Amino acid sequence: MFEEIIYLNCDLPSTWRRLQDPESFYNSIEKNAIIVFDEIHRLDDPSNLLKIGADEYPGHRILATGSSTLAATKKFRDSLTGRKHTLYLSPVLWHECRTEFGINDLDKRLLHGGLPESLLQDAKDESFFSEWIDSFYARDIQELFAIRNRTGFLKLLRILMRQSGSLADYTNLAKLSDLSRQTVKSHIKSLIIAHGLHLLSPFHGGGRREITQRPKTYAFDTGFITHMNAWNEIREEDRGLLWEHLVLDTLRTFITPYNIMYWRDKSGREIDFIIRGKDNLVHTLECKINPDNFNTNSLKVFRELYPKGKNLVICPFVSEMYVQKIDGYPVVFCPIENLTEVIRN
Repeated sequence: MFEEIIYLNCDLPSTWRRLQDPESFYNSIEKNAIIVFDEIHRLDDPSNLLKIGADEYPGHRILATGSSTLAATKKFRDSLTGRKHTLYLSPVLWHECRTEFGINDLDKRLLHGGLPESLLQDAKDESFFSEWIDSFYARDIQELFAIRNRTGFLKLLRILMRQSGSLADYTNLAKLSDLSRQTVKSHIKSLIIAHGLHLLSPFHGGGRREITQRPKTYAFDTGFITHMNAWNEIREEDRGLLWEHLVLDTLRTFITPYNIMYWRDKSGREIDFIIRGKDNLVHTLECKINPDNFNTNSLKVFRELYPKGKNLVICPFVSEMYVQKIDGYPVVFCPIENLTEVIRN
């Protein structure tokens, strides 16, 4: 996308040698350059290279790409606080499928997932997902977190993928994976850092019957969920849950993770996503394949506790946004591509 850049592939030994002396490197290039350090986590001291560039050569614009566990590696001795902006690269979003890839088949996106290599194939290749998981374990998990029990870790990963979108029960996960409860919690923490898993905290503010502690776990991509469940087609009863994952993907591109939550009470009433906004506003988001299936049972209870905020229903086949008053509550039925605009405004 950039017309003129200085591109360095940090996988190459020649690049390692060139960057051993960061000051000499920066002095050797033209002023105000756009520099791309690809796979920067391969360097011995990537944080020092970036810190020198930011502090001593402020005219340069630097794009550093790397492993999803970039921030976790011990090579990053400096947090670079105030010097960097981190961009989370999500799987291909649903509206991008239509606008960028010409894919209008929701079930294909749910089944194949959002990694381009799989998404663009006519038939789902199960070996792609198996190889990716092997690489993920070897490159990110084993290398950076020193997790040696491959069998136990992968068993837990498969269970989490199959149960994606449900409440985390560490005791049950430990029993199913033959790991200790503490090991399960440690592995889940590693998966979160490596962006293999996302944890959604429960929203609560004083209601005595609210769930306050148990998080929900979401796998980072629907293709791995269908792979782990051995689904060759999307079943009617699973489509809604997988659609939740696509909505969450979009939310994570413009909302900080700690402002995305879910709500549930001890009677089982639940709202898919809660967004904490400005001025104490609390927005509700429900994910529905068919907007006619939306009801206000959970919304009524929630709004009695937290009356201020927008009520949104996100549907894949709603082409234009509209507002409908249901049981006295204004509800915005919204295409996913308008989600950013609606929440921010």
